Amino acid sequence: APAPPPARHLFSDPAEIDALRGNLLAWYDRRKRDLPWRTLAATELDADRRAYAVWVSEIMLQQTQVATVIDYYNRWMQKWPTLQALARASLEEVNELWAGLGYYSRGKRLQEAARKVVSELDGQMPRTAEDLQKLLPGVGRYTAGAIASISYGQATGVVDGNVIRVLCRLRCIGADSSSPAVIDRLWDMANALVDRSRPGDFNQALMELGATVCVPKAPLCGECPVKQHCQARRRKLFGKPTPVPDVEDCGVGGCPLCPPAAEPWDSSLGVTNFPRKAAKKQPQAARTATCVLERRGCHGALEFLIVQRPSSGLLAGLWEFPSLPLTQGLQEEKQREMLADYLGWPMMAGALRLIGEVVHIFSHIHQTYVVYSLPLDEDMTMDLALSPSRWVTEEEFHASAVSTAMKKV
Repeated sequence: APAPPPARHLFSDPAEIDALRGNLLAWYDRRKRDLPWRTLAATELDADRRAYAVWVSEIMLQQTQVATVIDYYNRWMQKWPTLQALARASLEEVNELWAGLGYYSRGKRLQEAARKVVSELDGQMPRTAEDLQKLLPGVGRYTAGAIASISYGQATGVVDGNVIRVLCRLRCIGADSSSPAVIDRLWDMANALVDRSRPGDFNQALMELGATVCVPKAPLCGECPVKQHCQARRRKLFGKPTPVPDVEDCGVGGCPLCPPAAEPWDSSLGVTNFPRKAAKKQPQAARTATCVLERRGCHGALEFLIVQRPSSGLLAGLWEFPSLPLTQGLQEEKQREMLADYLGWPMMAGALRLIGEVVHIFSHIHQTYVVYSLPLDEDMTMDLALSPSRWVTEEEFHASAVSTAMKKV
């Protein structure tokens, strides 16, 4: 078994833990933001409905900023105020409301899990973090801990990006914070710190601290309620620890939680030396030819053809203009020919009008859409091998489950 980390990286003093809990909760009671999911969780009497309100917010907040989520959350809870209401909705409705929020599989999994609760669990939410993670698709360790602590009072910690940053700074953890070994230690620390009488509030306070004070750049250390417990701040103020470690300090090299020897402390960065992450992989470049087909509808309004993407993979189930992935380095004339073949009209290649290029950055893909336009005569028949497809007005297009990338197109 691996050796336990040195004491300097842990919270082992009960008096210090009690002081940290008290200071953090007192700060949270004074300074917490007024967010709609907190309001619902505080006023909803039924525990399962409170859990649903928290669950929706946590899924939406994954990889998405609070300011973006608020409007989506309010519209979602107005449309589907209960698990049962969400379970009755169609995936198309879910995708339409989720359109523009990104990471679209989140909404699909949320609805799948709601249907499972209704059909297999007699409408009763699992009440522990362990069961939530085991029984509900799309609910990972963090989301399960958040729901269980906030809604059901389970004394379990949570570890998200904000918590990682706070804990790494509090205890000078400089190893790669995305590595499994470090993540496991952070979970141990979060579970040891969580307040037993107010676990949900404590977890929200820790996340709130990372979101508003202990931010990635230019943290507001002077306003931090737990600054006296922060070893990164102490190191910034008083310099590096003595060369000879004491019994509670790290040994010379080999500590799994210290920064690598090749990445020494940068005094100009101060507390923002922590956390440290592995270098991000460069997103892969991709090119796609996209055709905006136009026609005049029966009432004279301009209509556009959209097709539905496959039910799995990137942007699963969303609608888009007919699109064809391209290999890198293709000449424009060849792109045009391939797109015309894909549309089923090879003779129309010359009629395709190049509009320009649109760039959209997904989490792992740098996507360039080469946009063409093709007006169609009323008597032209459609013979596209694209299914399903439909014609929509501009207003209907924006109300459909289309991605932000397609709105740019």
